[in-house]
Amino acid sequence: MTRADPAVEAVEPAVYTVPVDHPSGDGTLTWDATTMVLVRVRGGGRHGLGWTYGAAGCADVVRDLLAPRVLGRAAMDVPAALADMLAAVRNAGRPGVVSCAISAVETALWDLKARLLGLPLYRLLGAVRAEVPLYGSGGLTTYDDALLRDQLTGWTQGQGFTRVKIKIAESWGSREQRDLHRVALARDVVGPRTELFTDANGGYRVKQAVRIGRHLAGLDVRWFEEPVSSDDPRGLRLVRERVDMDVAAGEYGFDPGHFHGLCAAGAVDCLQIDVTRCGGILEFQRAAALAACHGLDVSAHCAPHLHLHVAAATPRLRHVEWFHDHVRIETRFFDGAPPVVDGALRPDPDRPGHGLELRDRDAEPYRRG
Repeated sequence: MTRADPAVEAVEPAVYTVPVDHPSGDGTLTWDATTMVLVRVRGGGRHGLGWTYGAAGCADVVRDLLAPRVLGRAAMDVPAALADMLAAVRNAGRPGVVSCAISAVETALWDLKARLLGLPLYRLLGAVRAEVPLYGSGGLTTYDDALLRDQLTGWTQGQGFTRVKIKIAESWGSREQRDLHRVALARDVVGPRTELFTDANGGYRVKQAVRIGRHLAGLDVRWFEEPVSSDDPRGLRLVRERVDMDVAAGEYGFDPGHFHGLCAAGAVDCLQIDVTRCGGILEFQRAAALAACHGLDVSAHCAPHLHLHVAAATPRLRHVEWFHDHVRIETRFFDGAPPVVDGALRPDPDRPGHGLELRDRDAEPYRRG
């Protein structure tokens, strides 16, 4: 190993759990805290950071299965490290916690490589654009009307967002009238010029989703995310063929087969990809290329500051999700997080890697492992 080709010397996972600021829930799940598993990799006198939002057990996967495959490897050889990590988890099974753990290590390795080269990550990956469009995301089913109104107003009037999304399909689709009331309220708050998105988190049945979709069209909703479960590509396709707005899914894509299944089934108009779940940056790029082969754009799911650089290097990118839960954590924990300007983020061309540094003093009170 030469000085110009340093090795990975340490792989250090840490778990942070942050309580929510308001009771939180969507169509199919409620939660009282959000857990971030962060991985720091070291080599050549530098470090890189990656993270995922998932179970604390991701840290055990990093320590027990992934770190032994990465330690001592050339820090520049990120694709080789990814291939070796995937081989290491054969018997553990890739989807879920394992893929989230791989994602955190892989993104940390890309950050380390870019820092060693003195390049911002989006330049290393190959820049396509200088700024990344966002959409405001939250509007949880647990919010009352006043909180929903305040959040929407903050995005549109305070930060210049022209796209916003709220959650629907409350209680597995059993409260349709409240769903439609909240969408109508959102439309009234943001006005006719702002694109309005909805996310059912797979909470409706197929024909129910079609019926709801007709009402949503009357409110000029442009995006219907997971009207039914993404585990049902045929059901998604049936909804997509019968509603006016774009249908999206893919946030639970833990491996290439999931993305292939959605694209091949004609299930979506826009493929969602989550760099913190899919296996990291290289797998994000592979999924985006697969979508392009099917004539589809992609949208980055959640974790906006970690997505910024790979999104800036993705040709057929539609937007990045500015998800309230993750924004709270990322802006609290990291220095170097760029501000929103007119509903967009711009990567800093003068900061190497993804440009973020953990503020240990702010994160440490939330550390759980």
